Amino acid sequence: MTTDNTEGIDIVRSFLADTDLFAGTIDEQRAAMDLAATGAPPPPGVDVEGATLGGRPAEWLIPHGVDRTSTVLYLHGGGYCSGSLDSHRGLAGRIALAAGLPVVSLGYRLAPEDPFPAALDDAVAAYRQLLELGHRPDRLAIMGDSAGGGLTMASLLALRAEGVPLPAAAICLSPWVDLTQTADSFREVGDRDPMVSKVELDQMAGLYLDGTDPRHPRASPLFDPDLAGLPPLRIEVGEEEVLLDDSLRLAERVASAGGTVELLRWPDMIHVFQAFPAELLPTTGRSLEGIGAFLRTHLVAGG
Repeated sequence: MTTDNTEGIDIVRSFLADTDLFAGTIDEQRAAMDLAATGAPPPPGVDVEGATLGGRPAEWLIPHGVDRTSTVLYLHGGGYCSGSLDSHRGLAGRIALAAGLPVVSLGYRLAPEDPFPAALDDAVAAYRQLLELGHRPDRLAIMGDSAGGGLTMASLLALRAEGVPLPAAAICLSPWVDLTQTADSFREVGDRDPMVSKVELDQMAGLYLDGTDPRHPRASPLFDPDLAGLPPLRIEVGEEEVLLDDSLRLAERVASAGGTVELLRWPDMIHVFQAFPAELLPTTGRSLEGIGAFLRTHLVAGG
């Protein structure tokens, strides 16, 4: 797999160097993330509808001309401490357009005000309400980026344990599934990752866990002893990010448990590069095309 993103990735790295998303107080970090995403509104052709799901604010992003028989539940990133409907509206909208499917983005509770397991409880409640509203599990998917990718995995495991019918598919973009920050990639890639660092992730993990063991399988799904019985999973990760090993080890564990998993490693790419427009990073376009095809295969063709 080759890329042609040299100029674009240099621009992104320069932008991130000038925009410290993790400086200041939690409120300042949240505002910075929302502000950084203001240049990426939903793409033309996507309607935005406010809603409530699982008792939390939510937002439907619906491409023109599609019905709601298939739905993607989106869980945003932000280290469980930041991120919002505003910060991820552009990315969620582009995913909706690429898939030709409605996406509903969830504004789950954040730490430190609401530590673990509040985010997980909200995600599970949102999925349960989708079922109660008549959405068939074989027409549902769960996906998320970074902490939202970890939350995607934790939600699948919690739903499985509760005997709730699982969705037809799941997608994790640069998932954070190991809150110990002990993987080799922190040492090997740490000086090249412009987005997140061990220090920042340690801080956010501490706020989210609030004393919970970082190896708790619902906080760090990589440590769940049984990853069998999950729906088909697509994992995407950049090779220039400290969470590379989280994705590699997750894919290995799911495959070893007999699961169906697609792992895409993108050379030269950074953490959740899909948040940057395809006009800047051509790899974003290729990633979104693949995500859209995966979702249609499992939610439409497979339904």
